[in-house]
Formats: sequence, C-alpha cells, structure tokens
Amino acid sequence: MGVSGTGKTVLGAQVAQVLDRPFVDADDLHSAANKAKMGSGVPLTDEDRAPWLDSVAVEAARTPAPVIACSALKRAYRDQLRRSAPELVFIHLDGPRDVIADHLARRDHEFMSPDLLDSQLATLEPLTAEEAHATVDVDRSIPDVLHAILESVERLTR
Repeated sequence: MGVSGTGKTVLGAQVAQVLDRPFVDADDLHSAANKAKMGSGVPLTDEDRAPWLDSVAVEAARTPAPVIACSALKRAYRDQLRRSAPELVFIHLDGPRDVIADHLARRDHEFMSPDLLDSQLATLEPLTAEEAHATVDVDRSIPDVLHAILESVERLTR
C-alpha cells in the first residue's frame, strides 16, 4: 500500500511470484470514470472510491492469500479491506517525496497523473498498532526493497 509511484504494482507482482500467491492490481478494478478523472489530474473523492474499494474487498475475500497492490490511503479503506479478509497485512511502501516524484516522472502509467502525488500524500493516514503492518523505505534498489518486503511479510504472518 502507499501513494502512487512507490512501486506497489512492480513489487507486488514480484512478491506474489516469490511467495507463489495470486496477484491483484487494484488499479485494474477502477472504473473508466475514475481512470479518466485521475488521468486529468483530478483527485478521487471517497464517493468515487467506494465502488472501487468494494471491488478490491471482494477480490481480497475470494482470492486465497492474495498479494494486493492497492493505495489504501485511509484507515477507513484499510478497515473495509480487513473486514473482507481479516488476515490481511499491510506493507506500506514509503519514501521521500522527491524520490517518489522522480519515480512518477520516469514511468508511463495508463491513467495516474503525477500531479496527484501531493493530493495522495495529504490523504495518506498513518497506519496504527491495530493494523498488522510494516513500513518499507523505497529509496533503495528494487532487490533491496523486495527483500525488506519479504522479511516483513514473514514476520507479520508467523
């Protein structure tokens, strides 16, 4: 979980492959209207996100031990996902704003505008002790980040 540009999709797919688990990219579950809105640089509202989160929650509940790449920026969003899949743990991919902005500038994303980074950072609510989680700094090589994620998953799912 985390803001756009932290590597959720790339790293999530790698984690799923290493752990031999199904991978779900929550971006694929956004409606065409949400994609158009984000593509034009307009942040989504909670109302925009509601049907999308419902879809992500359904995937979390019906998929055995999934790895889900999802922003899950607010506690309420994460709570909704955990109600569907109580064993869910969150790996928060985080890093300095300038590093994340650089990642966004160097990638080609179907609909996510780099202009939305500040909005996402403002929306992001810190994870709490009640949420099984770890925070992983993305300001290092992909193999190092992947290793840290796998160690965190191991620790959180014992």
